[in-house]
Amino acid sequence: MTTETEPKLSRNEYLKEASNFLRGTIAEGLLAEATGNIAEDDHQLVKFHGMYVQDDRDLRPERTKKKLEKAFSFMIRLRIVGGVVTPAQWLKLDGIATNYANGTLRATTRQTFQYHGVIKHNLKRVMKEIDGALLDTIAACGDVNRNVLAVTNPHQSGTHKAAYDLACEIAGHLLPRTGAWREIWLDGEKVAGGEVEEEPILGKTYLPRKFKTVVAVPPSNEVDIFAHDLGFIAILDEKGGLSGWNVTVGGGMGMTHGEPETYPRTADLMFFCEPEWAVRVAEAVVTVQRDWGDRRDRKQARLKYTIDKHGLAAFRAEVEKRLGRAFEDPRPFTFEDNGDRYGWTTGENGRHHLTLFIENGRVADRPGGPQLLTGLREIAKIHDGEFRLTANQNVIIANVSDEKRAEIVALVERHGLDRHASTLRRNAMACVALPTCGLALAESERYLPSLITLLDERLAAHGLGGEPITIRMTGCPNGCARPYLAEIGLVGKGPGRYNLYLGAAFDGSRLSKLYLDNAEEAAIVAALDPVFAAFARERRPGERFGDFVIRAGFVAQTRNGLDFHDHTGALKQAA
Repeated sequence: MTTETEPKLSRNEYLKEASNFLRGTIAEGLLAEATGNIAEDDHQLVKFHGMYVQDDRDLRPERTKKKLEKAFSFMIRLRIVGGVVTPAQWLKLDGIATNYANGTLRATTRQTFQYHGVIKHNLKRVMKEIDGALLDTIAACGDVNRNVLAVTNPHQSGTHKAAYDLACEIAGHLLPRTGAWREIWLDGEKVAGGEVEEEPILGKTYLPRKFKTVVAVPPSNEVDIFAHDLGFIAILDEKGGLSGWNVTVGGGMGMTHGEPETYPRTADLMFFCEPEWAVRVAEAVVTVQRDWGDRRDRKQARLKYTIDKHGLAAFRAEVEKRLGRAFEDPRPFTFEDNGDRYGWTTGENGRHHLTLFIENGRVADRPGGPQLLTGLREIAKIHDGEFRLTANQNVIIANVSDEKRAEIVALVERHGLDRHASTLRRNAMACVALPTCGLALAESERYLPSLITLLDERLAAHGLGGEPITIRMTGCPNGCARPYLAEIGLVGKGPGRYNLYLGAAFDGSRLSKLYLDNAEEAAIVAALDPVFAAFARERRPGERFGDFVIRAGFVAQTRNGLDFHDHTGALKQAA
């Protein structure tokens, strides 16, 4: 119990403490047939089980007029470490999408799938089918270590395999120990009376806020390591073997419009650790955040704010104290980009891998376009390797044998899975936003494709049609598609209106800066067109668009989160 002199904790902290290790009244709410909703408190608890309560916002006005409750449904997000799915699992997930969700699979920006439109009546059926596919949704959302990202192709080299193995180890080690998930969704055996249930790492109230972990292998920053709370960057020795990991801490994308004390932040390099210490380092970082993180104000609860409050040196010292040793400073490395490599590649083991472009991660059959859902279903029926989801919302048909390659090529062509997309479109990402996300202020997934068409026209007019430029859009400032690390970032401000950000690094290592506030489509295109023209005229050899707009004086450079909101706006107008 708090006293008058003690700071009051956020409401979520009391909910977690009283939830009996994330059970709450979820099971009882599933039995209430008169509503498609569940208790308000359970809205927070089901996040830990991998789902959000949503409603179709396109239908709100009509249902309100008819005095009906909202068209409630649930978004279910899977936990797929490193984005690895077998063909058998793919077919099961496809069946769930077809039978219980909205008929699509949505690849997220964090190497997993999520379903939309699952009604409460079908929740337990869906969860049992997910379990039958040897997958789960535990800790896919909530104040825990969420799905762990890793390099998309562990077959590429021994170091890539080590990165994927580390992601799996960390994910398993930091997973919540509560039996609530199996008890509620699979009718599992309940904890016996008097038996003590514990969370030895996360604690009874879990973490102050969500926590995201990734593992990268240079020169590719495909997992956007600087956007996450905790990261491990592979460092190779002179013979090309793995010598250890550079550890990054304190990245995060979310902020709130009009509240400058909230901001996105790129992660700091903390130290280098040997391979055998990596999992222990991950636990120590998590426990320091568990104990030091702000549990009073959820807008200040992410690790990025903990580090800015205490300082990186103090945070590192505490991690080293808990591990009983000091660590070496980070070692040199180089990232080149944070995108995917499309088309066919061959790994060290001689097997082949095909990266397919999936616009905004939506695996669906598009009228007059690629038949992604059907095509990938047919490939899964004959594929003898795996599927891999990338952090850029794409799909890799991985580990293809020589014998199967021609058959897969034929299916790809038959269903239009390799149809041409512009360079800008291939470097784009968008969050779901409307109509299902309750936080969305503007469209994102449904709008970005048409805006890219307009921007492609302007790029082509200036001879830049093949220029790789990253562009990302979100419907709100929470940053799920990591827009602040895109060379062109668009963040929803209101219906049809966006903040335009420029100046992020092509390799994902530098944040952008606000260039234009609260702009409609015409203003966005009009603002970018002369900047494209200047880039075409004045760029230096090999110079990236994000670097150019800073050097040419269009926007100020963002050093990190604390100066993200400083010196905003266009510093000069393009001629």
